[in-house]
Amino acid sequence: MPLRMNKEVFITCAVTGSGATQERSRHVPRSPAEIADSAIAAARAGAAVVHCHVRDPETGAPSRQLSLYREVTERIRDAEVDVVLNLTAGMGGDMVFGSPDQPLPLQQAGTDMIGAAERVAHVAECLPEICTLDCGTMNFAEADYVMTNTPGMLQAMGRMMTDLGVKPEIEAFDTGHLWYAKQLVKDGVLEAPALVQLCMGVPWGAPDDLNTFMAMVNNVPDDWCFSAFSLGRNQMAYVAAAVLAGGNVRVGLEDNLWLDKGVLAENWQLVERARGIIESMGARVIGPQEVRDRLGLVKRAPR
Repeated sequence: MPLRMNKEVFITCAVTGSGATQERSRHVPRSPAEIADSAIAAARAGAAVVHCHVRDPETGAPSRQLSLYREVTERIRDAEVDVVLNLTAGMGGDMVFGSPDQPLPLQQAGTDMIGAAERVAHVAECLPEICTLDCGTMNFAEADYVMTNTPGMLQAMGRMMTDLGVKPEIEAFDTGHLWYAKQLVKDGVLEAPALVQLCMGVPWGAPDDLNTFMAMVNNVPDDWCFSAFSLGRNQMAYVAAAVLAGGNVRVGLEDNLWLDKGVLAENWQLVERARGIIESMGARVIGPQEVRDRLGLVKRAPR
């Protein structure tokens, strides 16, 4: 395919995620105030979009508590710096099986399965511009853990997001997820043009070699908007790869804890470095209002 470098790029900062990364870095935010402050600092450094999970402020464990999402939302909305808010809707689809010889019943520790309305409840109250839609089921790193997003669940959640006027960011961890995302648009569940995040190098989805990455890119419809990221040491390499392939970029502590070998990063530092790479390539980093105009987003206060 011909090279179609993106000349106007937006940066998403994935601020904290839901993994056990707080045990490995003191910079991973956990309280609503810390998450919001880190998101605001990332916005000042050049992130047009901040992607937020919430955590239990005491333990750092992933949480679905609505009051935590609302506090993060209100703090970000009240900040002097503008930024597009992207809240996860990926929580509540976790199954942990028993042993290979006795997979049922599911293990209570780690299993968190809830219905579509409950998975989107914080989105309905906080009204971010964007929320994520993990567009498939997959084995996810740990031996007996399955990230569960059935077609029926995705249809229900997708319709709710569309009815709320919140733009789903389709998180695609493999080519089949893109295949089903196109079906959701064809069925009228999601509106075109869609927004996609290509999630590379997440065990056991699409590996982050360039052949697989371009297979993912080539499966994104021409009128859709996409971003891409990879984990760990390949995070900054994928900043360049995504821009060269015509996309936008995502960095942040959800995906990578390190600025350099032995040097733990803060979110704003990762955004600053990504911005330097993008601008050194001759592209322009665009701001939050330009992203809203491009994607048809509306900034609203929480209910």
